[in-house]
Amino acid sequence: MNADNKSVALELRTLRNLLHRQVDGFMNEKYGDTLTGMHGWVLKYFVDNQDKEIFQRDFENQFTIRRSTASKILQLMEKNNLITRQSVPYDARLKQIILTPTAHEYYESIVGKYAQLELELRKGLSKDEMDIFFSVLDKIKSNLE
Repeated sequence: MNADNKSVALELRTLRNLLHRQVDGFMNEKYGDTLTGMHGWVLKYFVDNQDKEIFQRDFENQFTIRRSTASKILQLMEKNNLITRQSVPYDARLKQIILTPTAHEYYESIVGKYAQLELELRKGLSKDEMDIFFSVLDKIKSNLE
């Protein structure tokens, strides 16, 4: 099928569903209802940025999600002892997101799975193809902003 007959939105949705199935399947098998695929990506973001103060608005912006969605995700992560939210001395309205030791334990196995998935996704693709892929994705995201 040529590009004229394909829908970008439908192809992206299909790819998203395939990724969700892979990640959610691993999370469910390893952690049951404690973690979802989204929680894994969130943990990775928090660990990768643990040298910075992270607040809910940073999380919302990073994942391009609404405040209500972010609140639900963070509340469940807090309930499952993955994060705590602590006030900062310079602004009582802000709550810094802090990872718990449990989150760090989970992260170790999750990051390995994500690295494996990334290798699988890139299999058979050249550096030039990856550069083009990310360039196209950036343009599509820009078109939607």
